[in-house]
Amino acid sequence: MNTPAHLIIGLAAFGKPGRPRVTAAALVGALIPDLSLYLLAGGALAWGIPAERVFGELYYSPEWQAVFAVDNSVFVWGLLLVLGLWRGLPWLIAGAGAGLLHLALDFPLHHDDGRAHFWPLTDWIFASPFSYWDGNHHAGWIAPLEVVLVVGLAALCWTRFRSVWLRGLLAGLVAAQLAVGGVWAYVFS
Repeated sequence: MNTPAHLIIGLAAFGKPGRPRVTAAALVGALIPDLSLYLLAGGALAWGIPAERVFGELYYSPEWQAVFAVDNSVFVWGLLLVLGLWRGLPWLIAGAGAGLLHLALDFPLHHDDGRAHFWPLTDWIFASPFSYWDGNHHAGWIAPLEVVLVVGLAALCWTRFRSVWLRGLLAGLVAAQLAVGGVWAYVFS
């Protein structure tokens, strides 16, 4: 799924009106599994490395995959959730829950660009027959379903959260989701 979708879904599932720390943790937890990609790819692109090399070679390199394995590990996020439950920390429960939800949604929607979700036990990467962005793997019907889900959950969050800041963030995330979907449709049509 696209990152804006993960943020809206994480907010809908784990954000709590009137509990800004819990809500912020839900957003951060939903973001972290994608954050290393933004940092690595953004840094490489800023250094002038061509996008074809960044996404065609470096993304799949053992070094980058090792970083992705840590922040996309079900065991790392599960340990954080257990710690949050044990210590009674609602913010950690929300963050870890949103991180695990991110992984659960990514797992079936990455064909050849998945992550090692079961690190450190294995570096195995599931090659799903489906992709949220690649039209060769059913993105033509997955992407619209993602948009419907995101818009619906954003509307739900709009009614739950009264904060002007959070509503502005929601509007920005929906706009980003629609823009990214348009880019994928253009690139792979």
